Amino acid sequence: MDSERQIRSTSALIALGGNVGDVRATFQAAIADICRLAQASLQARSPDYATPPWGDTDQPRFINACIEIETGRDPRALLAVLHAVEAKHGRDRARETRWGPRSLDLDLIAYDEISFAEPGLTLPHPRLFERAFVLVPLADIAANRVIAGRRVREVLADLSTDGIVRLPD
Repeated sequence: MDSERQIRSTSALIALGGNVGDVRATFQAAIADICRLAQASLQARSPDYATPPWGDTDQPRFINACIEIETGRDPRALLAVLHAVEAKHGRDRARETRWGPRSLDLDLIAYDEISFAEPGLTLPHPRLFERAFVLVPLADIAANRVIAGRRVREVLADLSTDGIVRLPD
């Protein structure tokens, strides 16, 4: 795929997370940035959830959410947009600790029905089905969506959601 090439409008699911600063305000600004830079329209946005940290558990709780956008950008171009938005909002991937604190984490979860793996990008996201902190907000906007042959709500039913709390609007 040519990352500069525009393709037909496609549904992309994106997970948002963070635990440094005013995360909810960062989400609002980041969503606007994603839509502007990816020439995308926001189709759905989940509520925000407070979630236990994953990986490195000795850090503040995270806030997580998911969005669905329609975009003409191909997956690599969209991923580049997500990385640019993260950097704009203070994330430095080169200096951070894996699974450590961060102002903003944007993961491309799924892109239409595309499934592939290459250096730097695997679709759907390779750890999607292990992460209740992604699946809980994703189920709010795409419970019946089938990703890699699995329905979101059915996968979520098999995971523990202990410690995940919906935040007030």
